[in-house]
Amino acid sequence: MSQMNSQIISRYDHPDHFSPLMPTEMALGPLLERASDLTRAATALGTTASHTSQSEIGSLLRSMNSYYSNRLEGEHTRPSDIERALQQDFSANADLARKQRLAVAHIHTEQFCEEHLSQRIREQGDSGVRWLYSSEALMQLHFQLFQELPEEDLRLVDGSLMVPGELRTRQVAVGRHEAPTAEALPRFLERWATVYGQQRRGEASVVALAAAHHRLAWMHPFLDGNGRVARLHTHLLLHGWGLTKGVWSPLRGFARTEQQYKALLQAADEHRRGDLDGRGNLSQAALIDWVNYTLSVCIDQVEFMAKMLDIKGMRGRIEAALAFESGSLKSGVRLEALNALHYLFTTQQPMPRADFKSMLGLGDRLASSTVSALLSRGFLATDSAYGQLRFAVPLHALRFYFPALWPEAEQDAASGDAQGY
Repeated sequence: MSQMNSQIISRYDHPDHFSPLMPTEMALGPLLERASDLTRAATALGTTASHTSQSEIGSLLRSMNSYYSNRLEGEHTRPSDIERALQQDFSANADLARKQRLAVAHIHTEQFCEEHLSQRIREQGDSGVRWLYSSEALMQLHFQLFQELPEEDLRLVDGSLMVPGELRTRQVAVGRHEAPTAEALPRFLERWATVYGQQRRGEASVVALAAAHHRLAWMHPFLDGNGRVARLHTHLLLHGWGLTKGVWSPLRGFARTEQQYKALLQAADEHRRGDLDGRGNLSQAALIDWVNYTLSVCIDQVEFMAKMLDIKGMRGRIEAALAFESGSLKSGVRLEALNALHYLFTTQQPMPRADFKSMLGLGDRLASSTVSALLSRGFLATDSAYGQLRFAVPLHALRFYFPALWPEAEQDAASGDAQGY
């Protein structure tokens, strides 16, 4: 190999190749203001969300996140397919069953990583969040996503097998972008972790997590699954910094603006556009566009969920769902459940069955059958046959409870209702 070629490869393998990792101080100001807007809105939503049934809403959002993240990879499933897969009911169609397994893996990984991260934060404080920028964290996230999948689901287009949690050991290219060599990847990951993991808590760390999303995708550390890992990583950082409270996620926004998401990611791969475009190898302007987009998506999701979690408005939505159940479906669900369900929604505390039944204002026999119908239709959740009752969000009630939150699930459920499911 000639000396010139050696120098080219040496420069390409140097972590400066994906600079800037953060915009310059002059360019950072407007982004910090936008991050401040997000922080204020998310904090206000968190105050509201603390009085709602976060665990049940969080469970719903995990299914939704899985659906949207996999859809961005071209792995489209119906929400009802995901719901059945969670009950270990997989399709006889091999391709659909594979997509169901991917969806369930995403749901389980998100829950596991949120719980693991929360434990780290309790033990280590902010260092527990910053750990997400380590190679160890990335490999664990990738491992969790793919460890339970059978061999046939891990086979790549070239016939080789992806190893869950293993950094790639060969060169890859994505479209026009050629990722760093496998030999150089550890150096890039170290620079990525150092720059983003050391940003001060607050607005700077929010800007950093948005920029880190692109630079992680740019490095392409795994043979496959990089998009899913990057989106989950961003979700977990927002969770770790206390901004989501389990009631919103950027993944919905990314998928609902799919063309913009992919176009801006690709644009940020481009080289500097001239002397006025920063001083790094890559375009600072394109990185700023990506960060602005990410922050806007997050703010949009927070504002949307703030409307959905309005306690006064929720009462009317619960009433509409019960009216449909009792009037059109004759499912045994009764309008008398309104006060009790709304009470459960406004608190995080489960309620003893006897107390819930007394709020119905019905005779014991009719109250018992109403509770059974509410459990059967998913309006209530419980951990045992005689356990306390919690507010729950069944997919078929989404169009009433949280209209437009997950339109595909609403349409899926409406189709099922029309067919008498």
